[in-house]
Amino acid sequence: MKNRNSFTIEVLDFVKTIPRGRVSTYAGVARALGRPGAARAVGQVLKRNPEPVTIPCHRVVMSDGNLGGYTPSGTGKKRKLLAEEGIIFDGRKIDLHVFQFKP
Repeated sequence: MKNRNSFTIEVLDFVKTIPRGRVSTYAGVARALGRPGAARAVGQVLKRNPEPVTIPCHRVVMSDGNLGGYTPSGTGKKRKLLAEEGIIFDGRKIDLHVFQFKP
């Protein structure tokens, strides 16, 4: 990944490990990388995901189970992708006790 800083590379590499049918949170990704408190930075990296098909950023959600952002298609597309992977929604949220990826 040319012209990317090490944090960006770490985030994108970690997100690739989240399996189908599971999600992580922005804060969970930050903690897994040893950078607690960097949840917003994780979100910024994923906002610029250069390979959305290969790097499944749709599997990263907010700490309360809400979807968070997903560009350029919006949260409707994110929800659809997650549902296709077997994620079940409780209204607008995902039950993280059931679907959260724990590396």
